[in-house]
Amino acid sequence: QGAEIVISTAHARHAPAILAAAPADARLVLMGSTRRYSRWADAHGDGVRAGEAAFLASGRAGVMLHPTMVYGAQGEDNVQRLAALLRRLPFAPLPGGGLSLVQPIHQSDVTRALLAAARHDWTGPQAMVIAGPKPMPYRDFLAAVVRAAGLGPRPVLPLPVGLLRALAGLTRLIPGLPSIGADEIRRLTEDKAFDIAPMRDILGVLPIPLEQGLALTFTPAEKN
Repeated sequence: QGAEIVISTAHARHAPAILAAAPADARLVLMGSTRRYSRWADAHGDGVRAGEAAFLASGRAGVMLHPTMVYGAQGEDNVQRLAALLRRLPFAPLPGGGLSLVQPIHQSDVTRALLAAARHDWTGPQAMVIAGPKPMPYRDFLAAVVRAAGLGPRPVLPLPVGLLRALAGLTRLIPGLPSIGADEIRRLTEDKAFDIAPMRDILGVLPIPLEQGLALTFTPAEKN
């Protein structure tokens, strides 16, 4: 009670409960996900879409931030898991050769965006994507992770998405190999490229380059 600003990093599906509990005149900063733009429905994306719809329909002042792939946080399951997988493989099997676009954002930029959003004087509900500086082919993202992790080159092996989805289940059976879901493989075929002008112009946040973020992610002890 009495809060002027409510910041939530809970899943967007909880937006209706947050709206009900927050003071009527409080500004809201909620966390969504760019999964809401995926053309393949799943529980995560459906929950984000439902939460966003509830927030936008509420008329409440604030913003729901939709981050792209987040990396750099302790225990994150994106870059760290990819590096763990590549430590076990001499090559990188990718659907279509890894040409689909990604635009990962470092955790520090997510934090800066949350704080900037809390300071902004919102006049109604908005949704905003927050992402890295520019999109790049997944194969280039993978190569940057390989370099930052201190691994040797991993040649890309283009494979059909159907074959990779079938093989994904085997990762759960191999000790020490990170588990990969079939739906994750399918999402690797989607372009995830976004305009960051609102993030830059409204929040004043310029995301750090991938190479800089990866250098912060992999300490010398974590390499190789």
